[in-house]
Amino acid sequence: MAAPRFIAFDDLVRQVTVDVTEHPRDLSRLYCDRYQISRVTANRYIQRLERDGWISRSGPSTHPVYSPGFMRQVAALLPLAGLEEDSPWEQTFSRYIAASPNVRNIVHHGFTEMLNNAIDHSQGSEVILYLTQDQRSVRLVVSDNGVGIFKKISNALGLPDPRQAIFELAKGKLTTDPSKHSGEGVFFTSRMFDSFAIHANNLRYSHDDAIADDWLLELPNLFAEGTTISMQIALDSSRTTRGIFEQYMDAPEDFGFNKTVVPMKLAQYGDEQLISRSQAKRLIARFDRFKRVMLDFEGVAEIGQAFADELFRVYAREHPDVDLLPVNYSEQIERMWLRAVNSDIGT
Repeated sequence: MAAPRFIAFDDLVRQVTVDVTEHPRDLSRLYCDRYQISRVTANRYIQRLERDGWISRSGPSTHPVYSPGFMRQVAALLPLAGLEEDSPWEQTFSRYIAASPNVRNIVHHGFTEMLNNAIDHSQGSEVILYLTQDQRSVRLVVSDNGVGIFKKISNALGLPDPRQAIFELAKGKLTTDPSKHSGEGVFFTSRMFDSFAIHANNLRYSHDDAIADDWLLELPNLFAEGTTISMQIALDSSRTTRGIFEQYMDAPEDFGFNKTVVPMKLAQYGDEQLISRSQAKRLIARFDRFKRVMLDFEGVAEIGQAFADELFRVYAREHPDVDLLPVNYSEQIERMWLRAVNSDIGT
C-alpha cells in the first residue's frame, strides 16, 4: 500500500477561502482530485480546517455544506497594464469579506485607492493583492514591483532626501500627476484604517491609530524595489469614510480638504533636533494649500528659537490665511511658540 501523500497545510490555507466558496458541497471530492488523496485523508484535512476556523459546516453530517469561516485569506497576482482598480474588488475580493457596512466601505476605499496609485504611479508591471480576516480584524496588502513611492515623489518634486517625500506625503494634497489625482488618497486612507504602513525604497512610513504619532524607520534592504502598502482595521470599528472626510473639513457645508495634521516628528531625521530656519522652510512647503494646519509635536521634546521664529512669526505673517495650530507640545515648545507670535523683531 502506498504511503499517504503529505500536503502542506499552508497550501490548503492559501486557497481554502476560494475553494470552499466555489465548492460548498463537494470540498472533499475537490481535494481528492486535486491532491490525489483518499476521501479519508481529505476529510481529515477538512476537519482541521474547520477546527482552525477556516471553514464552517452546516447541514446533515452525511451531506455537509461548507462555507468560509471567521478566518479568511484571498490573494491575486495581476498585471498592471490595462487593470482597473474596481475590477478585482467587484469580481473577486468583495465576496470574501464578512464585515459591517462601515468597515466594508473602508476596506473597499483602501483597496481601490491604493490599487489605483499602483496602476497610475508605480511604473511597475505587476501587483499582488492580499486580503486576510480573522476574528478581530481585516488586513489588506497592495504590493507592486515599480520604482517605489518615495523615490517617485523625490524625483518628481526634486527633493534632496527621500525621507522628505514621506513627510510631504503625510501632509496630504501631494500628487505627482495633478491631472489624474487630487493627492488626497494616501492621507485619507491612512486615517480610515487602524494601522497603515508603506514600505518602499528601504524606508517605512506608518500611521497607527493606537500610537500617538506617525513614525518612520529606516529599514535597509527590506524591499529592493516597488511599494508595499498594508492596512488593517478592527471588525468592530465604528469609524466611517464620511466621518474621516468630515474631520478635515472646516464645516459641514465646506466640502474641501482644508485641514491637515502634520506629524512634526517626521520632520526630524535621525537624532537631529528642529532648530534651524532651513528645517522650518522645509517643513512649511505646501502649507498654503490648507486653511488650518495642526502641528502635532507628539514625540518632539523641544525646538530651536530660529525654527520657531521662521514657522510661527515669519510664515504666519506672510500667510495670514493659514491658521497654524500647535498641539501635543511640551512647555519648552509652548514658550518658543508664544515668544515667536508675540515678537515684533526678527532674528
